[in-house]
Amino acid sequence: MASLFERYSKSLGQLVKYSLVGGSGVLVNMLVAIAARKIVETIWPSIHEADVLFPLFNTAYSIRWWMIYSMFAFVIANLSNYELNRIWSFKSKHHAGWWKEFVPFFTVGLLAQCIGMILERALMNAGSPLELPSSIFDDSTGFRRKWYWAHLIMIAVTIPISFLLNKFWTFREIRKHPEVIEESDPQHFSDEQE
Repeated sequence: MASLFERYSKSLGQLVKYSLVGGSGVLVNMLVAIAARKIVETIWPSIHEADVLFPLFNTAYSIRWWMIYSMFAFVIANLSNYELNRIWSFKSKHHAGWWKEFVPFFTVGLLAQCIGMILERALMNAGSPLELPSSIFDDSTGFRRKWYWAHLIMIAVTIPISFLLNKFWTFREIRKHPEVIEESDPQHFSDEQE
C-alpha cells in the first residue's frame, strides 16, 4: 500500500502548479482590468467604474462599468490559465481535445466569476455588511481604489473552488488514462493507483 504522501503527491504538486498558474492569472486579471478601466476613462474622462452603464429592466439593479472590466479581465485570464494548466499543471494536452477541456474550464471559471461578482458587489456596495471601508478605500490613489481591492479579494476567494472543480471535472481525462505518461514526467504517480 502506497504511503499517504506517495498517494497524494501528484495532487499536491498539481495544487502547487495550479496555484502558481492562478497567481499569474491574478496578475493578468488585475492588469487587464486596470488597463480596461484606464482606457475607457481616458476616452471618456467623466466615467467612473462605479457608474451605471445601463439599468436592468426597470429594477433597482444595473450593469456598472466595473462589471464589464471584470468580465473582460476574466475572459483574458481564463484563456491564459487554461493553456498553462493544460500544458503544465495537469499535463492533459495529450489526453483530451482542446475544446473538450476548454468548455468545462470556461464554465467553471464563469461560475466562479459569477459567485465572485456577487462578493465583489457586496464589498463595494454602501450599506453592505461586507463593504470595504470608504475611509480607507477612498479612490485617492490606485492602492486605495476600492474596486481594485474588491476585485483582488474576489479572485482569492474563488481560486480554491475553481481548483477542485477543474481537477475533478475539466481535467478528468488525465485520471482516466494513467497509463499514458509523458516522457517528461518520470515521477508520475496516479491518485487512483493502489
